[in-house]
Amino acid sequence: MDDKMDVIIVGGGVAGTVAAYLLAKEGLEVLLIERGNFSGAKNVTGGRIYSHSLEKIFPNFTQEAPVERKVTKERISMMTKDSTVTLDFQSDRLGMAGKDSYVVLRSVFDRWLADKAEEAGAMIVSGIRVDDLLVENGKVCGVIAGEDTMKANVVILADGVNSLLAEKIGLKKRVQPSQVAVGVKEIIELPQSVIEDRFNLNEGEGCAWLFAGEASNGLTGGGFIYTNKDSISLGIVCGLGHIGHSDKTLVQMLDDFKEHLTIRPLIKGGKLVEYSGHLVPEAGLSMIPELYRDGVVVVGDAAGLVINIGYMVRGMDLAIASAECAAKAIIAAKEKNDFSANALSQYKKNLDNSFVMKDLSFFQKFPKFMENPRIFNEYPNMLADLMTDMFVIDGEPPVPLMKKAMKHVKKVGIMNLAKDGLKGVKAL
Repeated sequence: MDDKMDVIIVGGGVAGTVAAYLLAKEGLEVLLIERGNFSGAKNVTGGRIYSHSLEKIFPNFTQEAPVERKVTKERISMMTKDSTVTLDFQSDRLGMAGKDSYVVLRSVFDRWLADKAEEAGAMIVSGIRVDDLLVENGKVCGVIAGEDTMKANVVILADGVNSLLAEKIGLKKRVQPSQVAVGVKEIIELPQSVIEDRFNLNEGEGCAWLFAGEASNGLTGGGFIYTNKDSISLGIVCGLGHIGHSDKTLVQMLDDFKEHLTIRPLIKGGKLVEYSGHLVPEAGLSMIPELYRDGVVVVGDAAGLVINIGYMVRGMDLAIASAECAAKAIIAAKEKNDFSANALSQYKKNLDNSFVMKDLSFFQKFPKFMENPRIFNEYPNMLADLMTDMFVIDGEPPVPLMKKAMKHVKKVGIMNLAKDGLKGVKAL
C-alpha cells in the first residue's frame, strides 16, 4: 500500500461504511477512521431504516444483516398530560419487498456494515479522532490526527451533523439551534414475548410509534418508541432552539414521558441497558452545506440529509444513497486521475438525480410548518377534549356531535385551524 490512500473517510456510520464498501469493492485503497471504539459506538437514532437504498447495494440484506424487526405497525399519537389520542395503522403492505422498513440497533448494525467494508478491502481504524484536514494550495489532500498526517486523493466527511471539519474549511457554517434538535434515548430490555404481547405483534413484527405534544413539553419535537427483538428504543427529541423556553430539561421530559399513563405499562419491569444523546439535523433542504471542493465531499448527516415530516423521520436511507452517489463520483474521478472540485461536482449531480434531493425539495416547506406551536399544544388538547366528550357518559342530556366538536374547535380558532390545515397540505 502506498503512503497516499485513494480515499480517507472520516466517520463510521452508515454513510461512511457504505462509501468504504463501494469504493473498496472497485479496488480503491480506502481508510475509514472512526472516533468511537467501533463503528456505531457513538451513533444514536430512533432506530429505523427504510430498506430501498441499502437493498440496491446488498440485495436481500435482511437475510444476513442484524435487523431487529420488520415494521408492520405504525402509530402516531397526540399526547396531553393525562390523555393520548392515537392513529394505529397495521398492514401487510408495510412489509412489501422493496418498500419495507426495519428497526435496527445502530451499535450492532453499523458494525455489520463495517465488517462488509473490511471484507471488500477497506482498512478501518477505530478510537482515533481526526483533528483537522490537511490542505495544500487550497486542495484537501488528507487528514491530521494528533501528530499523524495521512494523505489521500479524496477525503469523505461522514462525521455527523456537527461536522467541525467541514466547518473549519468553510464548507458549512456553524450549526444554528434552529436547524437541529437534541435527542435522548434509552434502550429498555424486555423479554421478546412481553414486547409482542404489549404491542400486539407477531414474531419478527415491529412497531414504530411517534408522539407529539406533552412528550416534548409542548415544544417542537416529540417522543418515539421502536420495538427491537428483546428491547425497546424509547426517547425524546426537542428543537435545540426551543429548549431554552422550556421549564423542563430534556432529561425531565424523558422521565415524564416514561411515567405517562400510556408509556408506563409498556416498559413495566424493563431493564435500562443503554442511555445516549445526540444532535439531529432538522432543517431539511435549507441546511445543506457546500457538498464538495477540491479533494473533499460531505455525506450523510454531515450534509444535513434528513427528512422529518412529523409522521415519518428518515435519515439512514438518505445517508446510504449519498454515500453511493459520492462513491460513483470518486470512482469516475479516479479513472481520470482528477480529484478537483470540477470532477467531484459529479457527486452533486448524482444526488440531484437521485431520490435524495428530489424528496428533500418536495418536503422543503415542512420544517417551517412544524414550528407552529399549536401542533404541540392546542391540537393535542383539542383532540383529547373532543374524545372525552364523545366517550364519557355522565347522565347529562346528549349533545349533537357537531356541536361538541365546534366547542373545542372554537377554542383553537376556526381560522387558525383552516390556515394550519392549508399550510400543512401545501407543505406536503
